[in-house]
Amino acid sequence: MLVNTKDMLIAAQKGKYAVAAFNVYNLETAQAAVRVAEKENHPVIIALGERYFDTVDVEGFAALVRVLAEKASVPVSLHLDHAYEKQSIIRAIRCGFTSVMFDGSKFDLEENMRLTKEITEIAHMAGVSVEAEIGSVARGAFSDEEEGDGTLTDPQSAKTFVEETGVDFLAASIGTVHGMYTGEPNINLDLLDEIRELVGIPLVLHGASGTPDEIIKQTVAKGICKINVNTEVSLAATSYLQKAFEQDQNKAAHLSVIMASMQEAMEPVMTKFVRLLFAAKA
Repeated sequence: MLVNTKDMLIAAQKGKYAVAAFNVYNLETAQAAVRVAEKENHPVIIALGERYFDTVDVEGFAALVRVLAEKASVPVSLHLDHAYEKQSIIRAIRCGFTSVMFDGSKFDLEENMRLTKEITEIAHMAGVSVEAEIGSVARGAFSDEEEGDGTLTDPQSAKTFVEETGVDFLAASIGTVHGMYTGEPNINLDLLDEIRELVGIPLVLHGASGTPDEIIKQTVAKGICKINVNTEVSLAATSYLQKAFEQDQNKAAHLSVIMASMQEAMEPVMTKFVRLLFAAKA
């Protein structure tokens, strides 16, 4: 069933667990995410980034995910990840996304609030929930996200931001990176505690790939309700493809077989994260 992401995250907040938001790029990644969610009997967020709009037909993809969600035995939401342009957000709303993220983190606080409030008003009129970001998540290895400066979230600014904009969930920067870490992860859990004290809406963690399992569990215990996963899933798929072509370089492997096997290669990574985010509940 297709649900509003806000409702999904409010339930997670009450239940003290988090929901995985898997970045997807095609049919196979979306199918893998839904299949894993059904096997684990947990909700899942299908996230498509604005940066993929040039290679993915957004309207067609939204229709595809809606059908997968309608057939699914667990709640599924469709989320627009890291959007910088108003027109991208309006396009996503029109074709059925249940939540959108406006990323105004490159602006100063006042401008970020002004732009985010405008987006929130538009989205809420359509019954779509909104994610925003305070601070900036740095870019690590193997990431295709835009470069961030790694500025950590200021708790008081986060409180003001939420009050002024009316957003539904907030991405907090506490030291994770987009992609894989190039050094030892330095995650500021005390900062997360401070943000949680001042911000009542569900909190989001970007940059789960490569983050130690125990740290992820602690972030969930401290109030994170949504965790974005992109790079580890991508690496599982590309690693499979590389090995497949090396092993079968003298064979004419059929594309249908390759894509089905690639989907299977992604599922164990997704399963790990889904289980991890609910393990914290126990």
